[in-house]
Formats: sequence, C-alpha cells, structure tokens
Amino acid sequence: MGIIQGFDLQNFEMTQLPTTLSEAIEQAKQAATAALEDGYKLIQVELVFPEIELQAQSIASQFIPALEKPDTLLKVFFPDAGSAALARRDWGETPFRVTDIGTSRSPVETRLQPDDGQFLVVSPSPVEVNQVENLHKLAGDRSVVLLNPRLEDVAIIGIGYAARQLRERFLNTIESCYYLKPLDGAALFRCYPGTWEVWLEIDGEYQKITEQSTKPVGDQLEQILARATQGDDPSSVTPNLPPAKKKGFLSELQSFINALSR
Repeated sequence: MGIIQGFDLQNFEMTQLPTTLSEAIEQAKQAATAALEDGYKLIQVELVFPEIELQAQSIASQFIPALEKPDTLLKVFFPDAGSAALARRDWGETPFRVTDIGTSRSPVETRLQPDDGQFLVVSPSPVEVNQVENLHKLAGDRSVVLLNPRLEDVAIIGIGYAARQLRERFLNTIESCYYLKPLDGAALFRCYPGTWEVWLEIDGEYQKITEQSTKPVGDQLEQILARATQGDDPSSVTPNLPPAKKKGFLSELQSFINALSR
C-alpha cells in the first residue's frame, strides 16, 4: 500500500466492505442500531443496486430483527396495499404489524394506532414522499427507518421548483446511516458512525482512497476518482497505478443480486 496522488492509504482506518448481500444487511442493521441509539429519529439504509427493489420483502425480513424490542411495537409499511398483502401472506403471524403507507386519498394517519412504537418504511418511491414526511411528523419521538428508499427522483412525478425545494428540505433531514453503491471499478460507502468513503479497486482489491463528512456526489465524486486514477492532470494517466478492473467483489455482489432477481 502506498500513496495514490495525495491519498495516503496507510493512514486510513480500513472499514470492511461487504462481500455478500447478507454481510451488507448485517452491517446495515448494526449501523441503524447505532444511529437510533445515538438519538436519530429519521434514518435511511440504502443498498443502491438496480435490482434491489425486487428483493424488498426478503431484505426487510432480514432487517426487521434489528428494530424489534420487547417493549416497543414495530409497524412495517410497504408502498402499496398489494405489496403489504403479499408480505402478510408470506410472513404469516408476526409480532409486528404490516400495512401500506397510504395515498393522498387514504393518508398515512389512518394507518396509525396509539400503541405503534416505531416505524419501518420499505422501499418508498417518490410517489410516497409526502406520506413519509407526514409519518415523520406524526411519529413525534418515535423512530422512522427508511429501507432502500427512492425518494429523490423527482423526475418520476414531475413536480415544480417550489415543491422540489420543499421536498429537498425534508430529504436533507434524513440521516443516511448505511449506504453502499458500486461504481465502475469503485464504490461509494458509508456505515454509521463512520464517514463517507470512496473505495477504488486496485490489483483486484478495494482500497479506500478518501473519506469525508458529507456525501460526495456528481462532479465532486468524479474528481475524487479522477485524481486517484489520473493524478492532478486529468489528461494523463498515472503510469504506476493499475487501471480499475471491471470485476471485483462488488461486481460479484451485483451478479448475486441479479441471479436472485431472475
């Protein structure tokens, strides 16, 4: 290990990236538990794979034990009545309640009961963002956990600028306690209480090249990867740095999820 264009890899505490979906879920459970214990009331867990939504029910069933407490009743919300009914059918009798998050005509407040202790929302889409926000307001001191939400894609519902600003204001209040997104020969990762990390595949192994307190997105993320692979001059490739390989354990994890989805 050495220095990659200003990044001293030896000075980073190496956080273990998951090699299987089960490992990722276990890390996510630990991160969510830690965030809730630290007092966060609105958190999200994001496994950013294109096919992950097809495994929503399975992932939720593995994640739920981290939230269950003997003295607190958990309520699990699905985006629609059909997916909630399917989960109730497949899971049978459970110590927690399962329902849908409602619609504008049948709002989420009609789904709440006085003894609900905390809430898990599974795979909410941009269509459900208002319901999620209302749930958070109604929850008060009770925690709301979002599992693989897709709330940021405003293009899906085509809202205007003012509504987008209101939505972004709410989304910025959500603590992202676990995030894993494979990139081309790289990965963006966060596991609470750790910081945001960018990992790069070098000689078949992933190495952390930077970490920061805020999520790197867009041009900032591209610049981080460009500096690590090309140096300060984007037009020249650093000769002693192997190019990121297409195949790595995150690629294998993606292939595993793809296989589950067939």
